[in-house]
Amino acid sequence: MNSLQVTRLVAGKDMRIELRSRVLINQVLPFAAIVMVLFAFALDNDGILERVAPGLIWLATLFSMLVVVQRSFAVESGDGALDALRTAGVPAQGIYFGKAIALGLQLMVLEILLFGAAFVLYNSRIAGAGIGLLITSALAASCGLGLVGTLYGGLTTGTKGRESLLPLLLLPVVAPVLIAATRATEASLGVGGISMRQGWAWVALLVTYALLFAIGGSVAFGPLVDDGA
Repeated sequence: MNSLQVTRLVAGKDMRIELRSRVLINQVLPFAAIVMVLFAFALDNDGILERVAPGLIWLATLFSMLVVVQRSFAVESGDGALDALRTAGVPAQGIYFGKAIALGLQLMVLEILLFGAAFVLYNSRIAGAGIGLLITSALAASCGLGLVGTLYGGLTTGTKGRESLLPLLLLPVVAPVLIAATRATEASLGVGGISMRQGWAWVALLVTYALLFAIGGSVAFGPLVDDGA
């Protein structure tokens, strides 16, 4: 079985597990919604909320991503499924990209809710010209977060205290995504004085980030998981 087939099977398996367990719907989405509401209460100023809405959206995404990543690898490590796949000689690249795709898809669903919450709670508005930029930046950021989340989720699998170790390792690494996605979202929503041209430049950074982790993660994921086991 080649890496492409493994990628498709692993991604499909992870999505079926999510559809049956509904962790995203029952736990992650309510958590993200509560975070957005708390931000609204904490700032409690329409002008400020509208200005900082892009950053709050992506902060809530990062916090929620930690729950999704931990859940994804808890399923794999609970019954030794990941070790069994590696022992059977299943290509590590296929496992890596399959889990990254599943994670990225879940993040996209989460982001739809968060942007909807921002439009309702923070009075955010988007012009027609910004829709393409917003969608492209969200897709690029989701890909990057899915790839880096999968890599660091595999790194912490099997380690003691992985629930606290994962945020310490992951959050500093995803800081470029937070910055670039926030700036691109500001451009699409017309806040922060960021032009559309500058917004697309930040999207290019998001794409570069995703490509770097796609290449580096595909090489490093297998050895990291093997060492962690």
